[in-house]
Amino acid sequence: VQLQASGGGLVQPGGSLRLSCEASGFSFSELYMGWFRQAPGREREFVGRISPGGVGTSYADSVKGRFTVSRDSAKNTVSLQMNSLKPEDTAVYYCAAGLNGFKYWGQGTQVTVSS
Repeated sequence: VQLQASGGGLVQPGGSLRLSCEASGFSFSELYMGWFRQAPGREREFVGRISPGGVGTSYADSVKGRFTVSRDSAKNTVSLQMNSLKPEDTAVYYCAAGLNGFKYWGQGTQVTVSS
């Protein structure tokens, strides 16, 4: 099982960034896909997730209305579109996959929001 996240970087407050996560080694279309983040000195927190069929999504209150999770089953990828970024969004972002809980995790990608 592999989850390869990419797309992180440095962005100014108010800017946008799109993260992608390429999955392999499991039945991508059968699992929930999620994004989590961990800022320095803080615990890892849930950001958003999307259902196996791609119809249902849910988000943390802190990102609702600014972030969007989507998936492409043809490419086995899940994306996180992040708009109106704030300094407090700075963290390492991780993608994850699972059915009852998130069993599989990828390496993180750093997102830094700073002027």
